[in-house]
Amino acid sequence: MSPATPTLARPIPRLRVMLIIIAVMFSLAAGKAVQVQAIDADAIAAEAAKQITTTVKIPALRGTITDRNGEVLAFSESTVTVIADPEMIRTNGKFDEAMTDADREVAATAPGRLAELIATYAGGDAADYLPALTKENTRYSIVVKHVSQENYTMLRAAMSESGLIGLSKENTPSRRYPGGTVASNVIGFTNSEGVGAGGLEYSLNETLTGVDGSEMYEVSPNGRIPTGTSVLVPAQNGQDYQLTLDAGLQLQVEQVLANRVNKTRANYGMAVVMNVKTGEILALANYPTFDSNKAGEAEASELSNRAITDPYTPGSVQKTLTFAALLDAGLVRADDVVEVPGQIKSGNSYIHDAWSHGTVQFYARGILAKSSNIGTIKLARKMDKQTLLGYYVSFGLGQKTNIGLPGESSGVLPTGNIEDYTRDGIAFGGSGLSVTLIQEAAAVAAIANGGVYNPPYLIASTTVDGAMAEIPRDAPHRVVSEDAAAEVVSMMEAMEVNTSSSVFDIDGYRSGTKTGTARKFNSKCNCFKGLVVSTVGIAPAENPQLLAYVVIDEPQQGTSGQGVAGPAYQDIMSIALARYSVPPSTTKSPKLPIYPSK
Repeated sequence: MSPATPTLARPIPRLRVMLIIIAVMFSLAAGKAVQVQAIDADAIAAEAAKQITTTVKIPALRGTITDRNGEVLAFSESTVTVIADPEMIRTNGKFDEAMTDADREVAATAPGRLAELIATYAGGDAADYLPALTKENTRYSIVVKHVSQENYTMLRAAMSESGLIGLSKENTPSRRYPGGTVASNVIGFTNSEGVGAGGLEYSLNETLTGVDGSEMYEVSPNGRIPTGTSVLVPAQNGQDYQLTLDAGLQLQVEQVLANRVNKTRANYGMAVVMNVKTGEILALANYPTFDSNKAGEAEASELSNRAITDPYTPGSVQKTLTFAALLDAGLVRADDVVEVPGQIKSGNSYIHDAWSHGTVQFYARGILAKSSNIGTIKLARKMDKQTLLGYYVSFGLGQKTNIGLPGESSGVLPTGNIEDYTRDGIAFGGSGLSVTLIQEAAAVAAIANGGVYNPPYLIASTTVDGAMAEIPRDAPHRVVSEDAAAEVVSMMEAMEVNTSSSVFDIDGYRSGTKTGTARKFNSKCNCFKGLVVSTVGIAPAENPQLLAYVVIDEPQQGTSGQGVAGPAYQDIMSIALARYSVPPSTTKSPKLPIYPSK
């Protein structure tokens, strides 16, 4: 029997299976295409757009601070941070394709050429920029900060002309202080992040800052797509503020104060000029000081505003407030004859005057004019202690003035049932209390203003919805009667008239002054060490308009308010009266007697 013939029917099922598999694969592919093109098209398009879309912040410009005349004290400049893309520079933008010989030729010289252009428009040395331009394994490298927008625009134009790529910008406004040191302790400064870190920059930071905007746009590996989608949310710039300060006067006061501190080899000095009719601060100076543009280079002690942060014992300037209270209460009259012994017991100690004397007689005005501690204590003992403290509170002592600067001290004013010796020390300003310069200046200004206290203020107005609006402030209040205030002014003028030197004389004007000298308590040695000396004055005495107050801490040359602070007061008041065109006095100072005729 011959071998069986092979059958041809068996391969057919296998072929059918293969055809079925191929058909299924095509069906799946078609289904996927339908899903991509129809069902998931929107989701996929959105994901693709997300991958090529970027959002950048548009920083708000910080508000401007100006003086009373509109002179700019602080402003924000539109500057940028220049950013490099080292990978783009290294490949001449060829990320997904092979570099040509021309690309390699450009890339080889690009870092050096870019560095030269940056140095041309941003300053500095080209070599200093090379590390940022050639940094490895990154597409983001900060090259230089605080480049003006104008210079960056010129840099980009030069890059385009040279066929260079790889640089971009981030908007990072810079804070500028045109006056440098002028009012720097008042204006303050911002930190490296542009946040207020001192002075008004700190206390007004929230409203000065504004609200940042943003811009969303599409990008490719080579940069922004010009025709791509773009969404812009504009920034809202911060509020502007106008101060009561006069930048020109401020500069002159700072110069006078610096010269006096240096000449007397003092620790530091403070000075203020006020409009007694309104409470406006026209100048507020500290020395040593700093440049707000270079705050990071300053000593910590130079950054503070001692005039509102550092309380001190006021010395005999305090006597003006004590006499105002006694005169207002009707317990003393200017012509009362007072017998003043050579010393007076207070607690377990004896108080003396600055000069040695036996028992002498003074008119009450003479006690203030000659600054007798003993006479002041004798008169102050006529008044109930709580009543006297109440007057000091009404004068603003023991509480913040809320002038708007950070770190303000309340000073120290005892309350409750105080000891007799505490009352004595407070009355003549030798112990028992401490004040800030701005507190004491505002208190004496109340006397010069006919007995009405004006809360001192520094911030005049701000912008609200593009319009200027005044800053609300506390209402004035009467402390003593107009007659009592006038008597104290007359006593201050008597001091000026009866001072043998001409240190308090203001050419063409009648003025009234009061000096202060106080010992400083040193907690390290638990002893008194060093002095705080001062001079306060008002002019013209017949109708006071301005007050100037100078305080010098621990002078090494001189020991009295008259000799140390007096010359600075004289210069500052003379400058201020002339600058504000205050009419000169038309009458001479009366020569009122300070002690009975012998």
